[in-house]
Amino acid sequence: MNLLFTCAGRRNYLLNYFKESIDPRDIIIAVDSDYAAPALADADLAFTVPPIKHPEYIINLKNIIDRFQIDMVISLNDLELPLLAKNKTYLESSGAQVIVSNEKIVSIASDKWKTYSFFQKLNIPTPLSFLSVTDALNAISEKSIDFPLILKPRWGTGSIGIKQVDNPRELHLGYEWLNVEIKKSVLHDMNCNNVDEAIIIQEKLMGQEYGMDILNDFEGMYYDSFVRKKLAMRSGETDKATSVINKNFSDIGRIIAGATEHVGIMDCDFFVANKKIYFLEMNPRFGEGYPLSHAAGINVPGIYIEWLKGGMDVDKYNNYKNNLTFLKCDRIVRSPHLKKSLSSKNILSDQWRPTVKSQI
Repeated sequence: MNLLFTCAGRRNYLLNYFKESIDPRDIIIAVDSDYAAPALADADLAFTVPPIKHPEYIINLKNIIDRFQIDMVISLNDLELPLLAKNKTYLESSGAQVIVSNEKIVSIASDKWKTYSFFQKLNIPTPLSFLSVTDALNAISEKSIDFPLILKPRWGTGSIGIKQVDNPRELHLGYEWLNVEIKKSVLHDMNCNNVDEAIIIQEKLMGQEYGMDILNDFEGMYYDSFVRKKLAMRSGETDKATSVINKNFSDIGRIIAGATEHVGIMDCDFFVANKKIYFLEMNPRFGEGYPLSHAAGINVPGIYIEWLKGGMDVDKYNNYKNNLTFLKCDRIVRSPHLKKSLSSKNILSDQWRPTVKSQI
C-alpha cells in the first residue's frame, strides 16, 4: 500500500501518523514545489514538482501514481483541492483513491460567500456577511450589525489578509488596501472572474472559537465529529486546544456532513457566542488543528487505511476523550537534497532519491 501526499508543506506529523498505520514495506511519497518543504524529510521518497498552476502539474502527479502504484492520494493544501476535484477521474484511472470531494462541494468550501449562503440554507447560524462596503454600512445604519467588522479574502487560506476595522473610515481604507494585497498575491488566481467581489465583510463574533473535524467515509456517509476548543492561535493555525465532546456540536456536524456528502475529513471553524453556535468556514481536508484531535484519541489515518482495505471495523481507531489539552511545538529536520522537478517528457528516471532520515 503506497500513499502520495501532495503539497506536503510542513505536515511532517501527518506523514508519520500514516506510517504508524501501514506495513513497514509500504511507501510514503511526498511532493511539493518547494525543495525545502519540511515534510519531504519524513517521506520514504520525495519529489519536487511544478507549482499547482503549472500546466504539467497534474501529469506529474499521474506519473508518480502510475510509476509507484499509488493506492491513495491525500492533498494538504486548500488551493489544490479544486484542481484535484476536476481531475479526480483521470488521476484514479489506474486504481488510486484520491481523497477529495466533488467539484461543487470544493467550490462552496473555497468561497466564503458560498459557504455563508450554504449555512444559511441549512438554517445553521453564521456571521452576517456582505460583499460590498455599501451593504455593510447599510446594515450598520439599520443596526443589524455594528463595528468591529472583519475583512477577509473571499477565496483565501489560513489567516492571509484578515483585517479588523473599527469605524467607517477604516472600513473604506481596509477594503481598498486588501484589494491591492489580493491582486498581488496567489489568491488573485483563485477566481479572476470576480475580482470586484473578492472580499467578504463579516460581523465579528465575541465568543469562544472551536474547531471541528467532520469525518465521512469514502462514499460520503457520516461517521463522527471531533471538536477542539481553541485556546491559542499562531499564524492562523490552532496552537493550543482542549478536546470537547458535546452532542449539540456533533448534531450540527451530522447535518453538514449529510448536506455535503464530502469525502474523508473536513475541518470546520465555529464560535459559541450569545449562547448560540455560529459556523464560519469549512475546509474538506486535514486541517492544521488535526494533530490536537489525534492526540486526544481519534486516529483518522488508521481509519483511512481500514476503509481503503475495504474494512468497516474502524471504531477501534476512535478513542476520543473529553477535556484533554494539547500544545503544539516545532522540531528541526534536515532537508533532503532533491533534484530538479519532474517532467512529463522525462518520467522518473534519475529525478528522485530517498529523503534523508537524519534529524538534528
